[in-house]
Parts: sequence; C-alpha cells; structure tokens
Amino acid sequence: MYQKVKTIRWGIIGLGNIAHKFAHDLLKIEDAQLYAVASRTKEKAAEFASKYAVSHIYGSYEELVNDPNIDAIYIATPHALHKENTLLCLEKGIAVLCEKPFAMNSVEVEIMISKAKEKKLLLMEALWTSFLPHYQYVIKELNNKTYGHLLKMQASFGFFSAFNNDSRLFKKSLGGGSLLDIGIYPIFAALSAIGKPESIEATATFFDNGADSSCNMIFNYKNGLKAYLKSSLLEDLPTEAIFYCEKGIIKINKQFHCPSTVTITVDGKKEHLDFDYKSIGYNYEVEHFNELLRQRTTESPIMSFKFIQELIALLNEVRTKINLNY
Repeated sequence: MYQKVKTIRWGIIGLGNIAHKFAHDLLKIEDAQLYAVASRTKEKAAEFASKYAVSHIYGSYEELVNDPNIDAIYIATPHALHKENTLLCLEKGIAVLCEKPFAMNSVEVEIMISKAKEKKLLLMEALWTSFLPHYQYVIKELNNKTYGHLLKMQASFGFFSAFNNDSRLFKKSLGGGSLLDIGIYPIFAALSAIGKPESIEATATFFDNGADSSCNMIFNYKNGLKAYLKSSLLEDLPTEAIFYCEKGIIKINKQFHCPSTVTITVDGKKEHLDFDYKSIGYNYEVEHFNELLRQRTTESPIMSFKFIQELIALLNEVRTKINLNY
C-alpha cells in the first residue's frame, strides 16, 4: 500500500504543447517525479526530456508502459487516440490521468471506465478547471445559494486561428474543431454549475473539411433557467463564465477555464477576488490524483465516472443537433 510520503513516478504519453504545461507544474510538486516520457520518435522524447530532467526516454508508448517503475501516466495525445492509449496503460496495471475530452463518444468512455473497474485502477479525466481554487470557490457559492437562486448563465470560449489543414486543431479525424477542443469548457461549466439540462438547442458553422468552426448552444432547465454557451475558432470571445443570481452576479473573468479572477457584483458594487496563483494551474489536478493514488482510491469524487459520462453524453447530443460525425 502506498505510504503518504511515496513519490509518485509519472510518465507522459504524447508530448505536445499541453504536455509541456503539465510537466512544468509537475516539477513543482513535492513527492512527485516526472520519471519517463514517450513519443513516436525517441528524438522528440529526448528533446522534451532535456527540458524537464526526465531520466527515462522511450520512442514508443508500448516501451513506456512496460516500465515497471511507473505509478501513473498522463495521456496528452490527440482526442481520437485517448481510448486506445488509456486501455494500453490500464492493461499494464498503470493508473491513468487522461486529457480532456476523455474520448470521442460515450461508447469509448464506457469501454475505458469498464476496463478501469475490471483492473481496479484509478482513472480520471484531466479536466483541470474542476480543481482550480477559483472555480471550486464559485461552485461552492452557487451550491450554497449565497446570492440566491441562479437565474441564467453564459459561458464562452473562442479565439481566432487561421485554418491549417495539417494542424491537429482542425483535423476532423482527430476530433479537431471547436466543440471537442474548447466547447467542452462552457459545457463543463453548465454541467458542473447546474447539472444536466432538460433539452438542448445547438447550431454550428463548419470548415470546408467538415470540422466545426463555431458552435452556439442553449441548455434549457426547469423554471426557465437557461445556459447560453458558445465556442469558436473564428473569433476572439470573452471566454468568461457569468452566473446571474437573484441577489448578485458572479463572473469568472477572462480565460475562466484557467487560473483566473472572480468579480462579484451586488447592488452595483463590485468585489474582485484574486486567488494568487503561482503556477500554470495543472498542479491542482495532479495533487488530487496523487492523493487518490496514495489512498488506493480508484475514482475521483470531483471528476467522477458519473460526471465524465454525463459530460460526454452532452457533447454527443450537441454533435447530433449540429450533425457532426467523426
């Protein structure tokens, strides 16, 4: 059984931009080590490893999962590979933190969760926003109804990016497009703040290759409560999450999904809350995961299997509404 002081030895599969951010913050955590990395070429793995003092370098994912000293693996490959890569790790008895979106659809998610249960291993979606202090604060305030009942919410995530057919961001076959890449965040905000909607409205625009370029969504709840959500790769959006309550407005400011600030407005008076972040923000999900691993817990109470299943189901429903098929 893991002791409290055991150093968790991490491996990373997939060494793109997000893996660099993850590695940067992992190095700041006590009792955690970036032990090994793997890419499809050993040269790329070696280049990555040199920046983060990684001792073990592998030119294939199979080599990495066969290292008996690895406690956990972070999967940062393109969306379409998440299921395959997760199952590879679980079959070898290694706990997995898999980047969002967890998989391409509900069928894949069920296969991944079933395998984790079968192997009695920790498996969690790396939707880092859940673990950020400012976001946890806002969810607590909403749950406590500090400012009365929620009446309406809106959340967006958008930036302009010139179309590039060779980029993962735009490759439909890899799950590229606005919905899975960034639309997941406004949807996550609605699900975590309010829960599952009674119905969904959605419209989208598309690039010539079939990947969605923008998506507008309305989640309808009981008592007239609505969540207005938007994602776009065509324009810069506020990328805020705003919760309109009976007695005040809670706004998570720009880049709400990242370490951010919160503004609370009551009777026209604004209060700004700064959470004094000292990192990129990935350390919070890693510390949570490490603690679960030490306790031999196989499911996160924050990013539970039920929540993961509900999130992918909402993404599936939006895809159906906008006729987006992978």
